[in-house]
Amino acid sequence: MPDRRKDPANRTDRLTPFAAEDGLPTVREILAIDEVAQGVPEVLSGDRALDARVRWVHVSDSAGVARLLNGGELLLSTGSGWPTEPADLEAFMAGLVEAGLAGLVLELGVHYRYVPAVVEAAATSRGLALVALHREVKFVTLTEAVHSRIISEQTTALRARDEVRERFTALSLRGSPADFIVHQLAQTLGTAVVLENLAHEVVASEVPPAAEAELFTSWAARSRLAHRHDVDRRQRALAAGHDEWAIVPVEARGIRWGHLIALPGPAHPAGRMSVLEQGAIALALGRLADGEADEWARIGRQRLVDGLIGGRFAGLAGASARLEASGLPVEGARLYGLVVSGAPVAAGAADVAARSLGGRAIDAAAPDSVAHAEARIVLLSLPGDVTDAAAGTFASALTEGASGDRLVLGVGGGAEGLDELLRSVQEAIDLARAPRPREARGPVIRRVEDRPLMRLVTSLRDDHRLLRHSERMLAPLIEYDLARGGDLLHVLGAMLAHPGNRTAAASASHLSRSVFYQRLALIGNLLGVDLDDGETLTALHLALLVRRSAVR
Repeated sequence: MPDRRKDPANRTDRLTPFAAEDGLPTVREILAIDEVAQGVPEVLSGDRALDARVRWVHVSDSAGVARLLNGGELLLSTGSGWPTEPADLEAFMAGLVEAGLAGLVLELGVHYRYVPAVVEAAATSRGLALVALHREVKFVTLTEAVHSRIISEQTTALRARDEVRERFTALSLRGSPADFIVHQLAQTLGTAVVLENLAHEVVASEVPPAAEAELFTSWAARSRLAHRHDVDRRQRALAAGHDEWAIVPVEARGIRWGHLIALPGPAHPAGRMSVLEQGAIALALGRLADGEADEWARIGRQRLVDGLIGGRFAGLAGASARLEASGLPVEGARLYGLVVSGAPVAAGAADVAARSLGGRAIDAAAPDSVAHAEARIVLLSLPGDVTDAAAGTFASALTEGASGDRLVLGVGGGAEGLDELLRSVQEAIDLARAPRPREARGPVIRRVEDRPLMRLVTSLRDDHRLLRHSERMLAPLIEYDLARGGDLLHVLGAMLAHPGNRTAAASASHLSRSVFYQRLALIGNLLGVDLDDGETLTALHLALLVRRSAVR
């Protein structure tokens, strides 16, 4: 072997090891370097082996080089000192693989005119990248080029890690919520990121809507399987670009709260695992600072419910899978939408009440279109074999101990599947918009089954004919109220809510009987109708319900 290739100690100084993917080039990338390309490289064994990360380059022809390797090296050799017997040569190749060699580059022409078949077979069978150089190259030039690349990229990696650390430290210092940190992680990594609790229920996620159905279907089972994988094997797969999840725990002071999971995605200069770990630290610091055990769940529930009510989902299948992944059974369950308004209920009370019936519940603050103070949306899932009476039992359990003189609970109809559940939620919202009767004592529970006309309106809420009917019937009153700051719509609603009892209607409208009757006379004149006619009252009632339902 010429002097330029001699390595008397058969070893080389190495950089301090970094994480598997932090700024280290792959064998495939090294083959594209000009200094290597000049040797006319031919890949004899590669495929995924070419994606192995190269930590350093080692030059040696010694048959005992394997004992001097630390793993991750790219070995350059002419093979002049290799064993000559096929069995010994195969054992030599096995030793290189066991030492963790990233790849083997054999220069032809000095000792070997072609790559021995046993070498090629051993590399292929053991998944080792094997490359033949058909032209002589200066190993020192090649080594300098690769080492320069490695040092440059590791320097870039160090800077990138500092930048990522500063970014997520700033997020934790600002008290950014968990869902925003997850969003920032997804933006940084360029892939989907999920935060789950210890029960493998999704707390927050940043996932393309079109991918939700595939990702979240059977999420808990898939997540548990991923956690059972050997950590070292998973990290090696990540380093080689295999389709594996990157998983890091979120914990502090010896307490683990959940896991961050990043799906397969592009490499990051700081290292995907390093970025994910910085996100986990920010989440843990935020969890310690919050001092509220349910803060993660509250944020996750709110974002989930807001997305469903606001229609911010790509398809029913994906949204259903997302609900299932969050711990709310959908398939085969009996579902109900509810709205609690007027008074707060205890934190977690909805899920506690649901669990007592063998079900689950998710609750979150209701949208602004629900006009009552402290209103909350509740998504209830009960076993599929229960009757609708179970929803009444749940409502009673939920209102127990609440401020009874103010609380109103609207219960939508039973549903199967997400589409019907959303309809049930809208029914509950429509029920919640009606004012609480002044004479009522204790919690008021309204069930859509008891309000057939409202249920009809909810099911046809977007029908243009109903909307046109409502506008045509009520337009004079709407214009009057807008021009004069009047209350005619309110008075009409009170009268329709108490048919045949004008005294109760006047009380509900907070007017004296004489003023109330004056308002009624004005309503009749503006509309040109007889307010004692049953068909007219029905038409007005329908128009008012449509208007309330259309206000979002």
